[in-house]
Amino acid sequence: MTVRNEATEELEVWIDQDLCTGDGICAQYAPDVFELDIDGLAYVKPPTEPGAEADLLTAPGATAPVPLPLLRDVADSVKECPGQCIHVRRTSDGAEVYGPDAA
Repeated sequence: MTVRNEATEELEVWIDQDLCTGDGICAQYAPDVFELDIDGLAYVKPPTEPGAEADLLTAPGATAPVPLPLLRDVADSVKECPGQCIHVRRTSDGAEVYGPDAA
């Protein structure tokens, strides 16, 4: 039996905007990963170099990698999200590790 450890595997995050309530809690916990757009909904953004602006990934189902140093902040965002719209999954097999569909 193989034991998986999300701290050593590549993860990606996406937001279901149909469920997003626009509370901005995710952006408070992990501002380098989430941002509210002009429409009042949260979106993911790709990692950038320090001081660089990141474009929001606004296409439905768009994913961004979860930088390992920010994993705890992203996981806290998932737990606190009132819309239960944040999904974090392993890139290797697509299994959700944090979010409403996590096992």
